[in-house]
Amino acid sequence: MFYSATVQIFQEGLVGKTESIATTNLYLGDIMKTLKGLRKYNVLFLVLLICLISYTAFAQKESREALVFAETKSKPIRIAVEFTTHSACAHIANQKGWYKEEGLTISSYENFITGMALAVALARGDIDAAYICLIPAINAKANARVPIKIVAGIHKYGYGFVVNPDKVKTIEDLKKKGIRIGCSREGGPLDSLLHKMIEKYHLDKKQILKKVRRMNPPKLLLALKTGQLDAAFICEQFPTMAEELGFKVFLTAQDLWPNMQGSVLVVREELIKEYPDIVKKLVKVTERATQFINSHPEEAAEIVAGELQIAGKKIFPVKAIDVVSKLVITPRQILKSLTVRLVNTTDIDPKQIQKAIDTCVELEYIKEPFKAENFIELTGFIK
Repeated sequence: MFYSATVQIFQEGLVGKTESIATTNLYLGDIMKTLKGLRKYNVLFLVLLICLISYTAFAQKESREALVFAETKSKPIRIAVEFTTHSACAHIANQKGWYKEEGLTISSYENFITGMALAVALARGDIDAAYICLIPAINAKANARVPIKIVAGIHKYGYGFVVNPDKVKTIEDLKKKGIRIGCSREGGPLDSLLHKMIEKYHLDKKQILKKVRRMNPPKLLLALKTGQLDAAFICEQFPTMAEELGFKVFLTAQDLWPNMQGSVLVVREELIKEYPDIVKKLVKVTERATQFINSHPEEAAEIVAGELQIAGKKIFPVKAIDVVSKLVITPRQILKSLTVRLVNTTDIDPKQIQKAIDTCVELEYIKEPFKAENFIELTGFIK
């Protein structure tokens, strides 16, 4: 897009230049004819007049080029979201047409099965802005060197530890032989909460990790349903869906990580530098949609349930479609997920961002820590 915009500016500028030169030459021809019939004392006046005409033509050209530059100081943007209530504000804004209302052109809007899958797409450079879980965003920045910054929060919490109540009644039951635990792969928020549970309840780390089976969230739900797992860490909306199947949400993110930052809106740094107005509008729409969730939860749940049901048929990676497309996602499930399990807010606490970064280092998701302040860009975007 940058190349196309540059070419357009050049071409339009060239047309403006040609028109200016043609106009100037026409004036010059008339003036030279007039010069023959004039006395010498008028020459100085005419020279000044020629300079004025040339300057006016140049100024017109500059004005046209400035207008073209201003008009092209925008670009279509590619947005990515997670296939969960974590991205509820984006699903609402997209369905309501609020991006378009703000003058934003969305060239693609893609759903990813997990934040980690989304992080891979960020690393490829396919995405300009993403509604993504914080820890995968940290991994993308630290490990893949993706030039992104946080410009808004989305929600706090949004993860749960679900158990079969017939098999797991206390934390001590997790130690029993044959108990199978599910979790998404290492490097994500669910794995970090698994480790926090082990630490908080003084469980044997090696013993517990041997029981863990790694799957994406929809597969975890299916594995619980079919009896292949007895417990699992899953991101919302799946713990709430599991409850309706007779499972129990044994622990939540609130229990294991107070004030945990769930997901954030990140954008590529070049978008902040070259198109700050686009970023400002993205944040504005995100704030509007977040307020809508809190003030109209029932309607928000209806919208998000519908959007997720549709998104399940075209999710990335495509191999996840087979499982996801079979899910029935209801507004009732989404309503509870949004109002009980998540705290929907665009606020950002730098201390919590730093805590997440430090946790990533402790769990060896990333090699070196970095300062949260270098990962956050709120100036001019968050009120």
